[in-house]
Amino acid sequence: MDEQSARKLICEVGKLLYERSYVVSSDGNVSIRLDENRVLATPTMTCKGRMDEDCLAVTDMDGKPLTEKKASSELAMHLLIYKIRPDIKAVCHAHPPHGTAFAVAGLAIDKPILSEVILTLGCVPLTDYGTPSTDELTESMKPFVQHHNALLMANHGAVAYGEDLWQAFDRLETLEHTAKIAILAKALGGANDLPADAIEKLINIREKAGYLGESARCQSCGYLHEAKITCAADKNGAKVAFTREELIELLSQAAKLS
Repeated sequence: MDEQSARKLICEVGKLLYERSYVVSSDGNVSIRLDENRVLATPTMTCKGRMDEDCLAVTDMDGKPLTEKKASSELAMHLLIYKIRPDIKAVCHAHPPHGTAFAVAGLAIDKPILSEVILTLGCVPLTDYGTPSTDELTESMKPFVQHHNALLMANHGAVAYGEDLWQAFDRLETLEHTAKIAILAKALGGANDLPADAIEKLINIREKAGYLGESARCQSCGYLHEAKITCAADKNGAKVAFTREELIELLSQAAKLS
């Protein structure tokens, strides 16, 4: 995508985020990776519903400004995602009310209650709290970025990313819609999880269709534990399976070492 088209698209998505109350005031940030070394990002302290194309900032992959406009102070989370995931070309960070309610309640969106969500998004883990705009935040995200396309950040908000900005926005919207349904189901007495065999079928379908790859199987949620799905083959070709508790412990150890 050329830079002018990317500027127009970020403003369009920013307006949608604001109109749907996924952000208020100067909350949130959006970016598009223009090429190998340039990122176009929303500016600091600017309402996403009132941006224009000229106010956006361009930086290199280390966050160094390439224009006079100053990017959001939370650009570091975008750069982390781009560096870990070369397939990702756009990132949306926002505070959608229902998804953020899960984040402040200390809950992941990881229950297999909707087939469409398993097919297109997978579970959304909760990362540890990290002070926004600091290394604490990016460090807490590191163990999860490779295997997930959206994250909840404790007491903060949500971030979703994709091969283009519409996919990133759609994943954020799916996250919020799922959180809303889960809350409503809880008010009605609780949601019914899909059975293990149904989860396994959905995971196989999404991989064949190309919605999510095998790396998404390594999720710190109940999907693997319930369906007994195995992770990708190790270098010797053997399959490795983990319980939910073992996965959480491994991720915890990785976070401490990173």
